[in-house]
Amino acid sequence: MEGSYAPWEDPSFTYPSNLASPLQILIDASNGASDYGNKFGEPLIQGYTRTFGMRLPSGDRREWLKPIMFSGGIGQIDHTHISKGEPDIGMLVVKIGGPAYRIGMGGGAASSMVSGQNDVELDFNAVQRGDAEMAQKLYRVVRACIEMGEDNPIISIHDQGAGGNCNVVKEIIYPKGGQIDIRAIVVGDHTMSVLEIWGAEYQEQDAILVKPESRSLLQSICERERVSMAVIGTINGEGRVVLIDSVAIQKCQSSGLPPPPPAVDLELEKVLGDMPQKSFEFHRMADAREPLDIAPGVTVMDSLKRVLRLPSVCSKRFLTSKVDRCVTGLVAQQQTVGPLQIPLSDVAVIAQTFTDLTGGACAIGEQPIKGLLDPKAMARLAVGEALTNLVWAKVTSLSDVKASGNWMYAAKLDGEGAAMYDAAIALSDAMIELGIAIDGGKDSLSMAAHVAGEVIKAPGNLVMSVYCTCPDITKTVTPDLKLGDDGVLLHIDLAKGKRRIGGSALAQVFDQIGKQCPDIEDVRYLKRVFEGVQVLLADQLISAGHDISDGGLLVCALEMAFSGNRGITLDLTSHGKGLFQTLFAEELGLIIEVSRENLDLVMEKLSSESISAEILGQVSATPSIELKVDGVTHLNGSTSSLRDLWEETSFQLEKFQRLASCVDLEKEGLKDRHEPSWELSFTPSFTDEKYMSIACKPKVAVIREEGSNGDREMAAAFYAAGFEPWDVTMSDLLNGSISLHEFRGIVFVGALLNQFQEFYKRPDTFSLGVCNGCQLMALLGWVPGPQVGGALGGGGDPSQPRFIHNESGRFECRFTSVTIKDSPAIMFRGMEGSTLGVWAAHGEGRAYFPDDGVLDRVLHSKLAPVRYCDDDGNETELYPFNLNGSPLGVAAICSPDGRHLAMMPHPERCFLMWQFPWYPQQWDVDKKGPSPWLRMFQNAREWCS
Repeated sequence: MEGSYAPWEDPSFTYPSNLASPLQILIDASNGASDYGNKFGEPLIQGYTRTFGMRLPSGDRREWLKPIMFSGGIGQIDHTHISKGEPDIGMLVVKIGGPAYRIGMGGGAASSMVSGQNDVELDFNAVQRGDAEMAQKLYRVVRACIEMGEDNPIISIHDQGAGGNCNVVKEIIYPKGGQIDIRAIVVGDHTMSVLEIWGAEYQEQDAILVKPESRSLLQSICERERVSMAVIGTINGEGRVVLIDSVAIQKCQSSGLPPPPPAVDLELEKVLGDMPQKSFEFHRMADAREPLDIAPGVTVMDSLKRVLRLPSVCSKRFLTSKVDRCVTGLVAQQQTVGPLQIPLSDVAVIAQTFTDLTGGACAIGEQPIKGLLDPKAMARLAVGEALTNLVWAKVTSLSDVKASGNWMYAAKLDGEGAAMYDAAIALSDAMIELGIAIDGGKDSLSMAAHVAGEVIKAPGNLVMSVYCTCPDITKTVTPDLKLGDDGVLLHIDLAKGKRRIGGSALAQVFDQIGKQCPDIEDVRYLKRVFEGVQVLLADQLISAGHDISDGGLLVCALEMAFSGNRGITLDLTSHGKGLFQTLFAEELGLIIEVSRENLDLVMEKLSSESISAEILGQVSATPSIELKVDGVTHLNGSTSSLRDLWEETSFQLEKFQRLASCVDLEKEGLKDRHEPSWELSFTPSFTDEKYMSIACKPKVAVIREEGSNGDREMAAAFYAAGFEPWDVTMSDLLNGSISLHEFRGIVFVGALLNQFQEFYKRPDTFSLGVCNGCQLMALLGWVPGPQVGGALGGGGDPSQPRFIHNESGRFECRFTSVTIKDSPAIMFRGMEGSTLGVWAAHGEGRAYFPDDGVLDRVLHSKLAPVRYCDDDGNETELYPFNLNGSPLGVAAICSPDGRHLAMMPHPERCFLMWQFPWYPQQWDVDKKGPSPWLRMFQNAREWCS
């Protein structure tokens, strides 16, 4: 980046003209992933990014010309759906999803080539394009089918990926075989050839097998979700894939010519049966190593000024604040932690349902730079880091942990295949000792490129994504220090005293690799530590915890202080290992925060499992950092000054993505931020049993248009308040299968229809619009209402208040503070005077009043019941507290009679306390219990009575 401080980057390096620059890829690719997730409604709650470029002692240039950006997530499947049904004669071969386009041609092959070997146009054509709205609609079709239980019409399902139709179709009909009509496939571009329709890797498509008698059921589901469905063939039992062109056949028939031969006629067993194993011959390459050489005058602070700016170490705020991390309402742990919501979580956790505390956890581990020194150690460190990240969520057992392995190697180039083989063997041995297993994965083999006459290879990488079931999602520990002056820091050292610094962030920022690579010699000790820490989690004896990874022990401790906005005093002993080895070696380990009261008990429990722990230092409520090594002071300053260094690269990257003035405001404001001052004017409680047990509950229609999301968590919030929520699509209303007359309340997550105006006029009804629904209600004129400003209808009145693009210029997702004001809003009765956090996730949330007189009337009539506020609880227009720039902090608008409420934040995503990413310790609430936001929905229920 121009103007950035990165002396380890070589300015002489050139980059291929057929690729975007690494900086552009880092920004645009992350934008693409974020945008897709936001539109689909899939929370992106975990990931990592890594950059590297260096001329090694051997003379080879190793670099990720395309920086790594990796996201993680977890889903669940009903046990009865694990095994696919077998194809049977007469079954229908069906494609559901989006239409075919001339995209992704040859993508599977291109992904395994050295960049530059292929024709530039072919490379471009091989790129797949995504359609998030279509993916979301397809997902709803599949989900509707599986939620029918035994009546699920899907016998077998296969998503379309590499190879397009020619892969997914032949695999789903194997081994029985079938006849397929290429012209039955829905296309969006009618100029496509048979070859292109058959081979294009267009996305958002599934192939399924259904019985003929299930056809009409599946068709009705697809029509409800507005998804195309095409029966493209049948299973015939001949063991072949026969692809016919019905259009060509019809032309021949009309011309009196014999029918053309099939476009494809292939025996399936020859391509999908027992294929002969290939043999590869690899050669290990001798590498040149040089010990790390740091000039004698370099201080710890000098080193931190570099290390904390390295993209693999620095804050990932530039990635996390633009992606929805709360959608679905099932997110129990995402990236941001602590009172300032710093992106530092080690593990992601989701709940299975809104009514129980079971769930799943996932974590990522990878250490590719170490692989330049020792691929075997790199593999062990990757699985080790994955487990030291996962350990902070209470899981059912280590033996339940499964993993997905992603291999990124230019495996066909000299030395890389052998390195990948060595890593695979080491990984296998380590996982056998740990008692865990890989059950899936992926390979990325396009990891080299021709540049200026040389082949540049990316460092080989193994990414381990581990996941496991959680018996209690509330027993998750985050890195943010919480105990103030009562906290003690303990170090659990998995390297048993070794401090090897090769392949470290410190080495990288001094443009070196080093010689000695960290490793895990005692894998069984890793297993013992994992299980021992899990016991401490179950007994709730740990208040904070973090794994030692990129940046080493010092950075790990600093990050805990950054996220908790606390201070630490570290008093370390080098044990003869040297200052930089002690502080920056990236040997695996854990740092935990425990209270003084529990210190002896924690040490006793660890010792009983033969786990050694060493006191590193103390926690302080005063945010300052003091570091001593062997009695010599090396750091003494404020937490915020070091955090500013850690945030610097992220804020530089932010300026490529959002309004520079907003970036500057957040950067400067972070220096003086403190824990938000939240207060409640009431005590949250679960809904009275008299409302939950009644047979005839008031009905609420959760109305969605195609492409909208957030409906399930909204339904869950209303259900928890004693309503009977209904999933209502626009298709249901348009075809008359559902009428709004039977509902007391409607909730918008998107839609538009004349029936709504009739509903609005009924005095016994209420409505709520959140996010996109908030925008809709404003455009409909339901808020603030025609008597205040604007007009009922479709937004034709130019004076109509509305919600427009955020001032920052992009989508924002934050857990932000709001205050609830006096208002006629029925849903906020008894909540007035409260200040608390709430999820907000939108790109167009800025309240806009074309007529200042309307804004004056809204304020005078108290029709703006929710306002964004700062850490002191004061209403604010200041970014990022007010994440969209709304005047006077307006976050919601209601009608004069209080029945209709439109708000941009998402109370339905935090109506339970475990959905809160942070809350003050002084709040007298149960993490397993209801949150204050449930009162909103309970108020609506009481109003209906």
